[in-house]
Amino acid sequence: MPYIHEQPDWPQLTWDNDELAAPLAEVRHQQGRLLGRMETLGFDLRNEASLVVLTADVVNSSAIEGEQLDPHEVRSSIARKLGLDVAGLPQPSRSVDGVVEMMLDATQQFQEPLTAERLYGWHAALFPTGHSGIHKIDVGKWRTDEAGPMQVVSGAIGKERVHFQAPTADRLAEEMDQFLAWFNSSQVNDPVLKAALAHFWFVTIHPFEDGNGRIARAIADMSLARADGSRDRFYSMSSQIEAERKDYYRQLELAQRGDLDVTGWLAWFVGCLSRTIDNSDGRLAAVLNKARLWQSLQDRPVNERQRAVINRMLDGFEGFLSTSKYARLAKCSADTALRDIRELVERGVLVPNPGRGRSTSYRLRQGEE
Repeated sequence: MPYIHEQPDWPQLTWDNDELAAPLAEVRHQQGRLLGRMETLGFDLRNEASLVVLTADVVNSSAIEGEQLDPHEVRSSIARKLGLDVAGLPQPSRSVDGVVEMMLDATQQFQEPLTAERLYGWHAALFPTGHSGIHKIDVGKWRTDEAGPMQVVSGAIGKERVHFQAPTADRLAEEMDQFLAWFNSSQVNDPVLKAALAHFWFVTIHPFEDGNGRIARAIADMSLARADGSRDRFYSMSSQIEAERKDYYRQLELAQRGDLDVTGWLAWFVGCLSRTIDNSDGRLAAVLNKARLWQSLQDRPVNERQRAVINRMLDGFEGFLSTSKYARLAKCSADTALRDIRELVERGVLVPNPGRGRSTSYRLRQGEE
């Protein structure tokens, strides 16, 4: 069977509205409930929740493509760009800043039209050095014939399997003109379906030499922000896709090798979004726990060193805290670190783990502990 973009009527995609009606109604209800809960929180808490979700979204969208980003650098970059607290966070690298710039432009400016120039900017931000790994690529422009056929391939050298081959470079200008005209129009009334269609359509065209998956997911997030009517993000679709990565690629391949009916892909996307929202509760619970801790310290604030270390422990800190770790994080002497830790233990913020002397380690007090 030919690839979907080789079908005579491409890109006139079709789907079964009756099959999608019930799951789509349910996921829209889930979105409404989640947004309603978040509206009851204060401004600072909503900002914190959005920061946590955006960080997860950026980290996991890159992880889908096999690129591991430092979550602390990502959080730092997002916080700096949104004017939020960056105490204790590292200076982000240029490459991390670029991914974050793309995601924030998609979600914070979701009402603005999507244009070729905007996509060129996203692509340039993803590859600030003009290289993908060690390979030089054309940045900020559609791919050309010089790069050869754009294929999605797996397997060892000599045993490669071609999962998909994108349209040839000479078709890209027309293909992208059609896509952008559709995306910026009012066609497809439901923005969740539009997110699913846009993701599939863009990644099928595969207009860039690299980075197409991350940009496709940014476009989907842009459409989901339109669905929510909010720049704040409270669920991370990329996190769920990363958790279901094998099925994600399988569903894409099935649809790209099928006819113009993409009901199967749309049903999978809507189901994945439903699971995304269900799984957002854990992340948001961590935000609420963090808020409760800071609220308990309002009457007698901690010093800046303590604040920086507590924030790191709340934001995915690995292992337990020791005096030496505290000194490194707070950039202070071991004696100062020990005094700070003892004060936090006395105030019930930190709890010593079993062990004494130099081997003593500490954890944050949780709930009613």
